[in-house]
Amino acid sequence: MIFARALGDALHKLLETDERVVVMGEDIADPYGGAFKVTRGLTTAFPDRVRTTPVSESALTGLSAGLALRGFRPILEIMFGDFVTLCFDQVANHISKYQAMYNDRATCPVIIRTPSGGGRGYGPTHSQSLEKHFLGVPHLRVVAASVYHDPLATFQDFLSHDSPVLYIEHKLLYPQHVHTDDEPQTGELMLSSSGSNGDLPTVSLSAVPREDCTATVFAYGYQALAAAKVIEHLAVEEEIFVELLVPAQISPIDFGPLEESVHVTGSLVTVEEGPGGWSWGTQVAEHISRTLFGKLRRPVNVLASERTIIPSARDLENEMLVNPAKIEKAIREAAS
Repeated sequence: MIFARALGDALHKLLETDERVVVMGEDIADPYGGAFKVTRGLTTAFPDRVRTTPVSESALTGLSAGLALRGFRPILEIMFGDFVTLCFDQVANHISKYQAMYNDRATCPVIIRTPSGGGRGYGPTHSQSLEKHFLGVPHLRVVAASVYHDPLATFQDFLSHDSPVLYIEHKLLYPQHVHTDDEPQTGELMLSSSGSNGDLPTVSLSAVPREDCTATVFAYGYQALAAAKVIEHLAVEEEIFVELLVPAQISPIDFGPLEESVHVTGSLVTVEEGPGGWSWGTQVAEHISRTLFGKLRRPVNVLASERTIIPSARDLENEMLVNPAKIEKAIREAAS
């Protein structure tokens, strides 16, 4: 099943089984079903709890906060990830604070899901990966969709906690096939999952056992899929073996599986699509450099996109974003 359909089915299942769940967003009503068709069919099946809304991201986020405080479990779709900046005040100054401010007597478990990322030629204001601006906000979980994490299990985890969540869905994931634990292999790579501290699982992909790998790659979202294809190519064609770790939750980070891998491989590459500088990868590099200083053969390689706007021209867009050629170059350096 492709990711978009799996995600839509997951939302349908949540609405069917949990009366607290409400879904809101701009242009999500049938027959349109949202900009990426994830919500197609939901307003027909659940007209009282799935509502298309006016264009006002800040107001919708505030409305979601009020619903969550009253015991509902709102799932809000922001049409493009670029527009999460309009939600930032509500998220950083209100939604993420209530539970701690009121000593667990009030909770505000808002789930915000949004398509993000480039690769579609949508230009500077509809192609960004802005999640790094939400990383580290106290009491906020930032989770990245991937083809290696089942959307239904992910959202069931969200509903089992009282923490608010920002769920990042890269646009290029929507037509991709979902790989789950029921399918333990993807191409030449073996797939397994692990986790600690009660977080969502971190998925491991490698062509050989960890002991035979010479580097670790830590990537999330669509870039994890891109890295997997590079890793498979290097394993099959050149017998360069590395382990790919794909976290679902990117803030706070469960460092346990990553530490275990780097302790063995001695080298690490982080991959993210957002612009470089003050990023997810730099935080990972700081932690691993401090924790495993004596085990690293070389400095952590933090791979990110260029610090500039995203062009509309597809060739220029590909040049400034993280791409397979850049991932391969970083892996070769780390594995040498």
